Amino acid sequence: MQDILIREIRKEDDPAVEKIIRDCLIEYGADHEGTAWADPDLCRFSEIYGREDRRYWVAEVDGTVVAGVGIGPLEGEICELQKMYCRKEYRSQGISGRLLNTALQFARLHYAGCYLETLPNMTEAQRFYEAHGFRRTEKICGNTGHTACDVRYLLSFRTEGKNGTILPEIQ
Repeated sequence: MQDILIREIRKEDDPAVEKIIRDCLIEYGADHEGTAWADPDLCRFSEIYGREDRRYWVAEVDGTVVAGVGIGPLEGEICELQKMYCRKEYRSQGISGRLLNTALQFARLHYAGCYLETLPNMTEAQRFYEAHGFRRTEKICGNTGHTACDVRYLLSFRTEGKNGTILPEIQ
């Protein structure tokens, strides 16, 4: 049995997380502009996450970082599920589900809904998100910078804002 640990990212994890993301993007032919490939922050997640409104977690198996996921602010009371990637040999083992649940627990405390974008050929990921309650949407929720990612999902936690107003973008 593998020892799986879900924890917040640390500086020493940055190179491993960047490699996981880049390897996955190459696997899916997404190593180009309009995807996370062009994100200048891939090598410094430990610096940009960890604020009150954002976090990044990694999954560590037997001491090796094998996956990661982030939550960051997007538009209004909507957050974005960011940079969720897992090494190929660790997929379909429940690790991504544990990571996602950790991220969504945080998101529910701070946001009314969670949005994500992915590529059309990432069909495994699409089934995964749908199995975890995300529903496809045509609405673009803010500027993610991922112009090549035209499959969109939204998971609503509530339809009422913190001040009691109805949030039309997630009804």
